[in-house]
Amino acid sequence: MSIAVKDNICTKYYPTTCSSRMLKDCESPFDATVVSLLSDNGAGIMGKANCDEFGMGSLNVHSVHGPVINPFGLRKGQAELRSAGGSSGGSAAAVAAGLCDAALGTDTGGSVRLPASYCGVVGLKPSYGIVSRWGVVSFADSLDCVGVLARDVSTVRRVHNPIATYDARDPTAASPKIRGRAAQMCADRLEAFKDGDYTGLRIGIPQEYFPSELQTSVVDSLKRVLDKLQARGATLVPISLPSTQYALSAYYVISSAEASSNLARYDGIEYGFRASLPPGTDMTKTANVYAETRSQGFGKEVQRRILLGAYALSADAFENYFLKAQRVRNLIKADFDRVFSLPNALRSASSQTAPPDGQGVDVIIHPSAIQTAPPLPDNTADSSSDLSSLDAYVQDVLTVPASLAGLPALSVPAGQGSDGWPIGVSIVGQWGAEEMVLRVGEAIEKCHAGPL
Repeated sequence: MSIAVKDNICTKYYPTTCSSRMLKDCESPFDATVVSLLSDNGAGIMGKANCDEFGMGSLNVHSVHGPVINPFGLRKGQAELRSAGGSSGGSAAAVAAGLCDAALGTDTGGSVRLPASYCGVVGLKPSYGIVSRWGVVSFADSLDCVGVLARDVSTVRRVHNPIATYDARDPTAASPKIRGRAAQMCADRLEAFKDGDYTGLRIGIPQEYFPSELQTSVVDSLKRVLDKLQARGATLVPISLPSTQYALSAYYVISSAEASSNLARYDGIEYGFRASLPPGTDMTKTANVYAETRSQGFGKEVQRRILLGAYALSADAFENYFLKAQRVRNLIKADFDRVFSLPNALRSASSQTAPPDGQGVDVIIHPSAIQTAPPLPDNTADSSSDLSSLDAYVQDVLTVPASLAGLPALSVPAGQGSDGWPIGVSIVGQWGAEEMVLRVGEAIEKCHAGPL
């Protein structure tokens, strides 16, 4: 099996640049754990995939290598150039174009699921702590997950299972005991469903996941999927996740704060790019090297998030922004635990409010993105363009809640919009219930008329 690897995952035989000038000549002396595990299981690493710089972006236009073009339009003979989504747009595009069987990406707030939706492929963000992050260049440590993109759910499973292994080198890895407990609870629940029969499967439909920005064709595709699942015995349950409205704001505060801390190491002194200073600059002053290197080495989007994160961590703003964002994150986790029938294996029974027997849901299904792939601007460096404005941050509005809660989420193709471009729907499960999510994803695949 041929695998493409996102450019922020370390590989011994290919450069790891994070699509940034700061690491343009970086060559890792080792493979990340996920790369080693796949190689040990017979996979062939066929190259690195473009991404938003250090994984910061929703549309893969913030890259020193240039933007990623969505291959779906090229395959259909359309002249319009559209975004492949970000930040794992290169991985999704490689799969959609048939350049590889599967690809590794990273998902911090939707960076696997959004490109999967835009490119018409399958993308899995696993539970936080299930897949090792050792050897992955950090963006936001408490959110980053290594995910898998492929043409179908079965291939995603084949790639995910070998890398979902405990790694002692990753301090955020879930222990084997917790993994086993979650897997057993999921397996016990899945015994109730036979192939093709989902009688008793309870699917939650969150009312907060239908914002005004949502395209009508996206809603129509979701309805068709839900109707077909109902026809196979599933029960649709309206649910409310009230803290969702605060998720996007909390996400950008937390992720930017962690990015500001993580990227402080790129200073032009220890390693990486070092700026050439103007004649007459006092080279003995480290501050000059530091400032010039970071100004020239980081792109505008990375600089923007570093500044936002530095402010959120400052003495004046720490309590009003960062701590409040962490409180919102806890509320979001509690919302999910309150509606899922399976308990959260990470938390004690006394610390979570379970739904009454028979009233919880097995999975939650919602649109993966508010729209089909947006067009690429003529000049991605133009800050006034649609993809560089605040609207770009809204692309993650449906994906960040699962990321903040650390839950598994799978985006699967669900037809095409009125403009002929792919639409994806996402399945979210309780922590550690990857197999539940994949099984429902396969059911949606079977309901669909055929490949895009």
